[in-house]
This record gives sequence, structure tokens and C-alpha cells, in this order.
Amino acid sequence: MIEHGPVGRSDRLLAPDDPTFRDLRRASVTAAESGREAVGFVGLGVMGRPMAANLARAGYPVLAYNRSALPGDDPDVATLRIATRLADLASTRTIITMLPDDAAVTEVLDGPDGLISRLRPGSLIIDMSTVSPGLSRALAKAGAERGVRVLDAPVSGGDVGAKAGTLSIMVGGDQRDFDDALPIFEVLGTRAVLCGPPGSGQAAKACNQIVVAVTIAVVSEALVLGSKLGLAPEAIVDVLSAGLAGNRVMEVRRHNFLDHDFTPGFKVDLHYKDLGIALSAGESLGMDLPLTTLAQQMFEQLRAQGRGDQDHSALLTLFETQADHRIGPRLTEN
Repeated sequence: MIEHGPVGRSDRLLAPDDPTFRDLRRASVTAAESGREAVGFVGLGVMGRPMAANLARAGYPVLAYNRSALPGDDPDVATLRIATRLADLASTRTIITMLPDDAAVTEVLDGPDGLISRLRPGSLIIDMSTVSPGLSRALAKAGAERGVRVLDAPVSGGDVGAKAGTLSIMVGGDQRDFDDALPIFEVLGTRAVLCGPPGSGQAAKACNQIVVAVTIAVVSEALVLGSKLGLAPEAIVDVLSAGLAGNRVMEVRRHNFLDHDFTPGFKVDLHYKDLGIALSAGESLGMDLPLTTLAQQMFEQLRAQGRGDQDHSALLTLFETQADHRIGPRLTEN
């Protein structure tokens, strides 16, 4: 288990001979104590909003921009300075992006009015979106041509990890840039791994999304089978969590499964997109990914039912429909 609390820089290495892996400890600081430079943050959705707020609460002055209107009464938004134009973020030397797909990231960073062309040399972009490895490599190249450093740093942990600051961060890029980004990663997560050169963080995220999707599917299948055999769904989750079958999906999405609450923490549409990235990577290598293909087909069924904006744990409903069985007495109608 990762312990939280302030540590010295020398304590961050997991092993003396492995500088690419860091266990991150978070320390609470005030803005006055931090002396930290302003951070630009683009993308205040389900994940981005609490991430930006965590940075602000840790002492970073955050200048944020969102492409659509924001809720005026959100406590996370209240911690941020909101820019009215994307170009305003060029006044900062560190930019974080948390956007839904390749098109959005390209527009914000490398489009006609993109930030790469506006930032001062030496600035650092940390793209924490989930996009294709090829785009991350292209952005790193475009940045290098203008003296702007770019890291791809997608995350795992969902909305729960974003709110708690316990994300796992997968990074592609240069070691020195990774080291410079560590204070930010310390606030946002409990573990960061430098996976390799540009695009490597996205490659790791593609692998992560395969495992998460297949795990959601197999947990759903087990819940429906166990429930139809007469077991209480809570008991199934409890006993499986205590053994070798235990996994973070059952921990983080327990409420979603047991209460049929598919309020999005991570949308079906986004997971479908992410599996498409993994399948494209496999195709480019001449490699079949049968479980990934099956999982994407299931997400496609949910999208066809108009449920693309629901949480990915809604996969449960496909297994319920197939078995003609709805799990558990606690469940309420959608």
C-alpha cells in the first residue's frame, strides 16, 4: 500500500537503479507556502475538473479553459481562474490538457490557434488525455521544433481517483521533463511511471483500457451468474474481493453494479474510443486482440441502445438482458 505524506526527493525512487518508477506521496500546502508557478489547464470535464481543483488546493495558481460552458455552482470550478480564450493560457509555462479524443487534443495543441505555436521555448505540455500513441509522438515532434517540451501522461483511476488524487500516471517522454513534472504528478496521483519515449504513456494506457474493459465484463458476467444461482450480489463482490479474483473494478464500481447507478464516471463512448486505439495498434502489428474486439462490440451494443453517455459499468445490463435476470433486491429502475 502506498503511504501518503511528505517525503524527500531521494525517497521517490522505488529502487536505486530504477529512475523511471516513482511512488508519489502527497503533501498538503498553502498557496503562500508553495511559491509555485501558474499552471494552465484545458478540459474541465468529469476528470479534468477535480484534477485542476486538486492542483489549486495544493498551491498552484490554475488558469483553466474549457471549450463549453461550466456549472456556476461547482466547488471545484470555484477554486480556479477561468480564461475566456485558449490563447490566454500561453502566459503560463506549464500546460495540462485533459480532453476526450485525438481531434480535440490536436485542435487545442497543434491546430491553427494551438498552444504549441504560442508557448515560450522551454514551456512544458503535459497531455493527460487518452489519445493514439502516434498523435503523442507527432505532438512531441511539433513541440521540439519550437522548443516546447511535451509529455504524454494518460491516467487510470477514473473519476474516483481524480477526486481523491490517487491516479496512476503513465508517461511517455524525456527523463528530465518527467522529473520536472513530478511535483504536479505528486498532487494528482500516487504512482507515476516513465514508460519510455513519446507515445509510450499512451501505449501503456491502451493496455490498461483492455484490462479494465475485460474486467468489467467478467465481473458483470459473474454477478449475473451468481445472482441467478441465488447469491446476494453484495456477497459476491465481498467474497471475490477478498481472494485472488479481487480487483479495483469491484472496489471502485461496486456502487454502480449493485445499485444500477450508471451516472458516468467514465463514459461508454470514451471506453469504446480507447479500445479502438488498442485495436488499431494491434492491427498495425499484425496482432489479433480477440478479447478487446469482444469488449468493444459490447460497448458498441450499448451505444446502439443510446447509452453511450452512461458509465462503462453499464456493461452489466447486457449480461442481464442475455440471462433474462436483473441482479439483486437493492436495484432501482433507470
